[in-house]
Amino acid sequence: MTRRLSLLLAVVLAFGLVSLAAAQQQDQPKAAPNPLVQLLQSKGVLTAQEAAAINQAATPAEQQQRLTQLLYSKGIITQDEYKQTAAAEARTVSETQGTLLPAAAHVSAGEPEAAMAAAPQKPAAPAVIPAVAPIRVLQLEPSKQGGLAPDITLGSKAKLKLYGFFKSTAVYDTSLATGADFPLPGFGRGGFADTGPDGSPEFHLKARAARFGAMYEWPDLAGSNNTLTGRLEFDWEGNFSRALNRNISSIRSNMPSLRLAYMRIDHKFSDETSAFALFGQDWVPFGSSILPAMLETTGNGISFGSIYTRDPQFRFGLYHNFGGPRKFTIGIEPAIVLPAFGNQPSDVGVQLGQSERQGVDSQRPQIEGRLVFQFQADTAKGVAPAQIILSGMHASRRAIVVRSAIPAAFLAAFPSGTTVDSSRNGWTAGFQLPTRYATIVANYYNGEDLRWYFAGELFSIFNDPRVGVFTTPAATTLCTAGACAASAASIDGSSTVLFGYNSSGSPVVVPQSPVRAVGGFAQVSFPLSRIFNANPAGRNAGWTVSFLYGEDQAKARDIRFFNANGAANKSDMGVGNLTYKMNQYVTFVYESSLYRTRSTCNTPVAGTFNCSGTIFRGLAARSMHDWRNEFGPIFTF
Repeated sequence: MTRRLSLLLAVVLAFGLVSLAAAQQQDQPKAAPNPLVQLLQSKGVLTAQEAAAINQAATPAEQQQRLTQLLYSKGIITQDEYKQTAAAEARTVSETQGTLLPAAAHVSAGEPEAAMAAAPQKPAAPAVIPAVAPIRVLQLEPSKQGGLAPDITLGSKAKLKLYGFFKSTAVYDTSLATGADFPLPGFGRGGFADTGPDGSPEFHLKARAARFGAMYEWPDLAGSNNTLTGRLEFDWEGNFSRALNRNISSIRSNMPSLRLAYMRIDHKFSDETSAFALFGQDWVPFGSSILPAMLETTGNGISFGSIYTRDPQFRFGLYHNFGGPRKFTIGIEPAIVLPAFGNQPSDVGVQLGQSERQGVDSQRPQIEGRLVFQFQADTAKGVAPAQIILSGMHASRRAIVVRSAIPAAFLAAFPSGTTVDSSRNGWTAGFQLPTRYATIVANYYNGEDLRWYFAGELFSIFNDPRVGVFTTPAATTLCTAGACAASAASIDGSSTVLFGYNSSGSPVVVPQSPVRAVGGFAQVSFPLSRIFNANPAGRNAGWTVSFLYGEDQAKARDIRFFNANGAANKSDMGVGNLTYKMNQYVTFVYESSLYRTRSTCNTPVAGTFNCSGTIFRGLAARSMHDWRNEFGPIFTF
């Protein structure tokens, strides 16, 4: 009995000692989270794991020591700065705790011990392979103050982040009459009217698609509701150099060209509502919201169903997020845009100086806008939100004929010259629907005079006597099939203006009508690695495949009126590509595509087809095609 009682007392005593030790340990105060650590984590300097490891320290001094060692290991502070900081920390501990430290500690500190220096951490592996994200060149979500993780800090808190890619591809085309390294519609719309006897097959190696850009963020010194951002972007897909030391080697001496250059101001009214104003050159809201995902981005479907452009503009926007599990958001963006039309002058070497007058001569800006509905269609992880987008635009152009160019028979009626106006209108409707299994993207456009947007088979306007009755005073027809007895070149040399008489016999200028256009594309992409449950952290996590069909058409009745011998009026493309994303920096793509152009020469003339205006392989033809294969890597930074 005594032995059992002794054993019981020993157990109780041991339990009491353990409890007392635990209570004493719990009574020891823990250091509060370091505000500087929290700030560095919000700026992206520290990861969540690194911040947690620092805040677990028992005292503020130990937190500071861990932070200093970590900043040194990341290369953010130099060895001398680390020594000075460590020495200051040592003096602080000595003064506050009354401890006696070695004299050397008050002077300097050496490098941190290997065991205490945090090793660089690899990015955490994704928990799930993301679905295929659609291409979105126009920003919908508002910019957040402090949201840019900078590569370089400029002045007082201004930030700069660099980005871009290098792309090198090998290309083989079965028919490419233009000699360019990207497809264009056939039958002379993008170059020579004939391909030669074999269709002009070509091989290219491309490197000029390289792109470089920089994003900026400036601090708002007056408050926290405004975010100031900007972007500058260019590539090397401009003209080839013309200089004595480049004439021979011009094929590899292409020049850089401006893509984007703008400043944007975002204002936050509440957590749900925000607005922005953008000034500079950016993608336009009409048509550019929905683009195909292709390896060939020099043309990116020019006149094959893809519609887009970049333009100087003042654009404004208002967003409201209704919240909920689908995060339904509405955005509206009106803009005034430079009225450019892409006219082709008689001397293409002075395009900027001559051909771009007709838009600015209208004396009014182009009006554009888009309406965006965004929501989370598939709530699975790694799936981007869906968007439904409507857009529209209106612009005017004016061709000027100076007095010296007026035909003599009409000089009395137009003693100081004359002008002729026309309009450009268009609208689009499309959607982007990402899901965990497939991403579907489609866009439809309808409009007139869409050459500037690379649509309508690159046609623009034509003289249209059909608008009225044009006769001589003796009631003899003067204007037929787009030709009149008198004509004059516009001041920019890019168009011909016709003169005639109305039904009353008065001299008039023949109206100009825009070529009407319609088209669009649809693309479906599959995240193969996600579908087949590949390891998100493995080498097989980046496989995707996509299929695309696009079509662009100029109204045949318009084309036939001013070109009775046949001309291109419809082009389409079928594209398939296989993409392997090795990691976040390197991607390999193989793309196989068929580009086809058809003409208006399908109206029988005397028992045959009148195709003298559309030649392929040296013979009159109703259609032509180019089978294109392209492969290469893309290095992203």
